[in-house]
Amino acid sequence: MFQEKAALDFVTAMPDRRRSARPPFRRERRADERVTLLGEPIDLIRPEELMLQIEQWIAEGAGRQIVANHNLHSLYLIRRDPGMRRFYDQVDLIQLDSTPLVHFGRLLGLSSQPFHRCTYLDWRDHFWSLANRRGWRIMFVGGAAGVAETAAKQLGERYPNAMIGTQNGYFDATPGSDGNAAVLEAVRDFAPDVLFVGMGMPRQELWIADNLSDLPQAVILPIGAAFDYEAGAQKAAPRWMGKVGLEWLFRLASDPKRLFVRYCVQPWFLLGPALRDVQAAGRRRQT
Repeated sequence: MFQEKAALDFVTAMPDRRRSARPPFRRERRADERVTLLGEPIDLIRPEELMLQIEQWIAEGAGRQIVANHNLHSLYLIRRDPGMRRFYDQVDLIQLDSTPLVHFGRLLGLSSQPFHRCTYLDWRDHFWSLANRRGWRIMFVGGAAGVAETAAKQLGERYPNAMIGTQNGYFDATPGSDGNAAVLEAVRDFAPDVLFVGMGMPRQELWIADNLSDLPQAVILPIGAAFDYEAGAQKAAPRWMGKVGLEWLFRLASDPKRLFVRYCVQPWFLLGPALRDVQAAGRRRQT
């Protein structure tokens, strides 16, 4: 689980020729990195810092580590699905995957340090560059038949030293079922350094929680539709929309029937926790 550490020094994980192009980041976590937002713990880290943490875990043979993420949808679900609560109780690091929540956290003054949204689309190029240089074994479970294979083929052409295995996400995920057992066996046989699970929220989180003891000693990340984006099966929002907090609008316009409740109804159920955060911030400023 999360261990608080003092900041020791600063580095950059980019090659020497690009060192001047990116700001430095920490080798160790800050004591104030884990905060509580809307009643749930979240780690305020930058994408570069997450990549360094993953690299360290793999190099050290740290075993099974889970990197989750929180957004408004997950913060809604965790209050209604005991399985989601069970999943988040077992994770080692929680990314903040929501630009609106980043802005809200900054308004609350949750950290004296800058923090940023951190999700697959923000760090994928850095991740695959690392995987290629280190020769990591990457397993992806999720997506429709053929989608993950297409993504793996395209990624493999750009990053030939990364070993990529796939299993599509259309199987009987019931614990103890033949389909679930076959997927777990395939994952263990591949022996990944990193296991990506992309079956949509909350199915991917529940699958990880239900099968955690049978999963390999790897860094495990639920990543939603990441391989759909890599394969071109779905179009990702322009990165400028993510940076200004409008990616949800792009996704809503692309699939309004499926996403209307998620983006236009569920956030209202979080108004109470948000008001409590505002009140707590006011009390902190008065002390």
